[in-house]
Amino acid sequence: MSETGAPMYVDCHAHFTSVPHVVKQWRNRQIAEYEQHGRRLSADGLELSDDELAEALSNGPVALQDRHRIELSLLSPIAGLMAHHYGDQETSVVWSRLSNEVIHRACRLFPDRFAGVCQLPQSPRGGIDASVAELRRCVEEFGFVGCNLNPDPSDGHWQAPPITDPYYYPLYAEMVELGVPAMVHASMSANPAVQGTCAHYLNADITVFMQLCQSDLFDRFPDLRLILPHGGGAVPYHWDRYQGVLYDQGRGDLLDIMGDNISFDTCLYGQRGMQLLVDTVPAKNLLFASEMIGAVRGVDPSTGRRYDDTRSLLESTGGLSEVDLAAIASANALRVFPRLARIMDERNA
Repeated sequence: MSETGAPMYVDCHAHFTSVPHVVKQWRNRQIAEYEQHGRRLSADGLELSDDELAEALSNGPVALQDRHRIELSLLSPIAGLMAHHYGDQETSVVWSRLSNEVIHRACRLFPDRFAGVCQLPQSPRGGIDASVAELRRCVEEFGFVGCNLNPDPSDGHWQAPPITDPYYYPLYAEMVELGVPAMVHASMSANPAVQGTCAHYLNADITVFMQLCQSDLFDRFPDLRLILPHGGGAVPYHWDRYQGVLYDQGRGDLLDIMGDNISFDTCLYGQRGMQLLVDTVPAKNLLFASEMIGAVRGVDPSTGRRYDDTRSLLESTGGLSEVDLAAIASANALRVFPRLARIMDERNA
């Protein structure tokens, strides 16, 4: 609880979208050098001062944290710029390492505001070992508490195996050993028929959900924790469709399948959607999130509030007990992200 008696709010889904433009310029040069000339760009060429970083953070996510009353955010690189389909494995390794180092610097500048979540150097034609190594580096050297896993490294063409495939097992084993979860988050869409934030992202959420529900992944990895963003996509709206199919397949109750392994975040931007989410999904499977500064950045003309002010939406839902609200606000995040809990304990000591 905060000093006011209200629950502490931990935003489990924040991207550093206000990162200084020099980072995006470097990425554009990296892609161009590889695609046009077959050359590799060194990350040593990026010049970014702490003052530039601090200004970008203060005017972006920190300002909105204050405005929306969020104590701490789990900060990761821009999801849409993971863009794993560009280049090859080495391209992705260099870009991911650079992106994660920027997040580490951001967390050092504002240690009471952010904890780090890493980007993985996935590649449609690469192995998983590079992702395992980068996860370990970010957790052990930088103190990161989780990772973002792209279920479609081909970015809109779905050419990768399902996330339940043995291909991913070394990564899951490392996650369990390190005690970190993954948010299963798509990146940009390279498919002109599929828009990114409103089509590809939400398609990924429901695609991954069914992959998980039709597998025995959690029998193999009972301590694996996965978070599906954007309120689980269409899952709450079509809950009984999923439940009925799983009954027909003899897989049993949907809540038993989810257990403590699958959580949804609260990145929903309207009162009706938020109410449906909390009415449908148990509080223990929900993590507060706003995705700020993310896909929706404007003001809802019907309320005068920013769409991503999800704390106000959550607190305006009916039927939530104080215990459930506190669980969604931060208690569940501290359980799903055990390394975050240790960081918070150290800060409060």
